[in-house]
Amino acid sequence: MAVDYTEDNIRTLDWQEHIRMRPGMYIGKLGDGNAADDGIYILIKEVIDNSIDEFVMGNGKTIDLSIRGEEVKVRDYGRGIPLGKVVDAVSKMNTGGKYDSKAFKKSVGLNGVGTKAVNALSSYFKVESVRDEQIKAAEFERGNLTKDFKVEKTSTRKGTRVTFIPDAEIFKNYKFKHEYVDKMLWNYAYLNRGLTINFNGEKYQSENGLKDLLERNIDEEPLYPIIHLEGEDIEVAITHTQSYGEDYYSFVNGQYTPQGGTHQAAYRETIAKVIRDHYGKNFDVQDIRTSITAAISVKVIEPVFESQTKTKLGSQEIEPGGTSMRAFVNDFLSRKLDNFLHKNPEIADRLLKKIQQSERERKEMAGVKKLAKERAKKANLHNKKLRDCRVHFGDKSEKNVDTSIFICEGDSASGSITKIRDVNTQAVFSLKGKPLNTYGLTKKVVYENEEFNLLQAALNIEDGIENLRYNNVIIATDADVDGMHIRLLLITFFLQFFPEIVKQGHLYVLQTPLFRVRNKKETIYCYSEEERQAAVVKVGKTHEITRFKGLGEISPEEFKNFIGEDIRLDPVVIGKDAAVQELLSFYMGKNTPSRQEFIIENLKIEKDVVEEV
Repeated sequence: MAVDYTEDNIRTLDWQEHIRMRPGMYIGKLGDGNAADDGIYILIKEVIDNSIDEFVMGNGKTIDLSIRGEEVKVRDYGRGIPLGKVVDAVSKMNTGGKYDSKAFKKSVGLNGVGTKAVNALSSYFKVESVRDEQIKAAEFERGNLTKDFKVEKTSTRKGTRVTFIPDAEIFKNYKFKHEYVDKMLWNYAYLNRGLTINFNGEKYQSENGLKDLLERNIDEEPLYPIIHLEGEDIEVAITHTQSYGEDYYSFVNGQYTPQGGTHQAAYRETIAKVIRDHYGKNFDVQDIRTSITAAISVKVIEPVFESQTKTKLGSQEIEPGGTSMRAFVNDFLSRKLDNFLHKNPEIADRLLKKIQQSERERKEMAGVKKLAKERAKKANLHNKKLRDCRVHFGDKSEKNVDTSIFICEGDSASGSITKIRDVNTQAVFSLKGKPLNTYGLTKKVVYENEEFNLLQAALNIEDGIENLRYNNVIIATDADVDGMHIRLLLITFFLQFFPEIVKQGHLYVLQTPLFRVRNKKETIYCYSEEERQAAVVKVGKTHEITRFKGLGEISPEEFKNFIGEDIRLDPVVIGKDAAVQELLSFYMGKNTPSRQEFIIENLKIEKDVVEEV
């Protein structure tokens, strides 16, 4: 039946309606707080960015942040929003001070959208501005003005306070994780020396910028002291460790860009060129960059990002019509890094030895990797261990694509997931038995191991995680002793050889229900003993309780509930005080009583039960 297309079909959305209908356009993905780039953290970032811009312009040296339950408060001591524009600044699109490049020459945000998105996506939002001993405040609900307070006199210090509660209708079952907020705030501190951030009683300050960042994030002794170089609108820090892969932290105008961009690409390219020129040897770039840990910060006039969330820089120039990003970074490093290596021959010698060591290891591994790839192709053709999806992380034709791979134990669990997964974005990899304990082993041994060889090929990480095919790598094992052991073995593999996958927030553990509580009218899936007890009370006297022994026991139709919109994922996070090698030694070293006690205490295992009441 044909549908009429008339004037009635054309509708103009209010600004807040558009944001709420298409939140992904403004804050990326939604999420529940279990990933560092989930929307609730973007909301915090958007508000703090405004306070950071005030600090950069020389206004206010302190930012106070508090998170109490669901409520977030951000207070700065900058100039305060002009009182006559307080409501407009947080509720009218394309309104803001950052369009005047004289006021905000190198601002984090230029489109005046951030705070409006926070307002529209919050069930409660309040803005307060203090200027010239006067205060102006306004309250909103989901972007709609509910209270417009009159300007009053005050003795409060100048600045702006924003209070908001993310809307539970948009962000389902969300919860703030301290470690993600902690990392965000430290990044702000490293990039803004002289700034103090107070968060729930903790203080964030940095005296040495990116040098402090590397010292805090490297959990082993670097092979040589951190090289810290600074110039106008650029700062870098470089060292090498014994870890595998490359680890980069890149920033633009104080904004963390986890997906890199033109500045990071120029940095990686120039590092190789400068080192080749300094030593007069045509080293393979892989040998130069293997095991590097580095950070770069640049300041750009009117930066162009590839999305509103500003995670990847797209600017080709440091200012419109100015020097190219490539030439700018190359010029700086060619002078500064080359001079440093000439003035510090001992560090230069250690760096040379590291490159030569990587060269030897690469040549030794060449034959092994070639054989491993050939075996992987043959095995995948015959065993079909990988049930792939159609879209992959990093596909240029797809923006903000969220793809996952489930690493399962055995065919029964992988079979259930395979039958009901989203074939566009969810892949399944089936393990055969318990994987190898890779603790203390070399990469050569691991490449010769069939299971890990095939897993590396499936993830496309044989040469590093740059081309990782799935942004969510999900370990899906049974909630029993064997499942816990397999989980630890897989985490050990990633921490040992691909720590960036963990550090960049790609590794998760799938939560599946331990119990099913049901009666004739209702079925409730429970993920803990507490949830089971609550479900029993809810369904009443006549009920059946089933304890799931393993993933293979859950039917495909039931699995649909656990890997869809309501999927529960526990991120594998390295705490700020945890060193990777210490973690590996504890979990996978000698079978100490303390480790046995930890495993027993952390298993979610209760007595198997199927009961009729």
